[in-house]
Amino acid sequence: MTEFVLVSGGHTGGWVWREVAAGLRGSGAGAHPATLTGLGDRRHLAGPATDMDTHVEDLVQLIDHIDAPEVVLVGHCYGIYPVLGAAGRRPERTARIVFVDAPLPRDGLSLLDQVREQMPEGPVRDRMLGQPARAEGGWRVPAPTPEEWRQWGNLAGVSEEALARLARLAAPQPVRTLTQPVRFTDVVDELPMTGVFCTVGGTMDIAGVEALVATGNPLFRQLAEPRWGFFELATGHWPMLSAPDELVTVLLRAAAGEGHRVARAEGVRDGAPTG
Repeated sequence: MTEFVLVSGGHTGGWVWREVAAGLRGSGAGAHPATLTGLGDRRHLAGPATDMDTHVEDLVQLIDHIDAPEVVLVGHCYGIYPVLGAAGRRPERTARIVFVDAPLPRDGLSLLDQVREQMPEGPVRDRMLGQPARAEGGWRVPAPTPEEWRQWGNLAGVSEEALARLARLAAPQPVRTLTQPVRFTDVVDELPMTGVFCTVGGTMDIAGVEALVATGNPLFRQLAEPRWGFFELATGHWPMLSAPDELVTVLLRAAAGEGHRVARAEGVRDGAPTG
């Protein structure tokens, strides 16, 4: 039986996976939605010292308490950072890592480091980088209001009922989870991986990956390795709320090793164009 560990994006907790977890269990798989320290019903456990290491340790402990030899780690948005950190500490327990509309973190960089380096200039980048300045008491970034979720959350396909639940249950995000770099070992770069792109209002899809690989940039060379597979979902950034059944299907297929493979760019050797 495949066991899935489900890690959600910022301000949310295991509750956001309710429908997906039920669908996975109904298919015969195991589902373990994670609620990281300071979020969901664990918001009262946060403090100024809650950081990326805290969230990585949360997942390591969850993995260690699952009675199965391997698990599939699923990270949505922010959640992929602690997922990679935990995979680096438990690579022998990690069957596959699934990126659900998530960035490609680099060892030694925080989420905000990557925003600073990679996100184009604009209001979204400015809002992300401004989160530490908005932190209450210097350490808690307030959860978005319903209006802010509508403006910034890419909620395509999310019902008003689901949005109300999102706004009601969202928790402040401990700021050090955004500013402390994630650390993971080179062995993570050898694990099977799957990317799931949400294409309605999103900024990346399979064609975009193929274009990145074609540049010959060493940062993207790994995406053409056979251990990577890709899927697209025609929905917004919160597929666990907007398209849970479709996401369940994709997760099961990903765990089975399915997914679109990207061909390595012709005329490229070791990340540099040849000829």
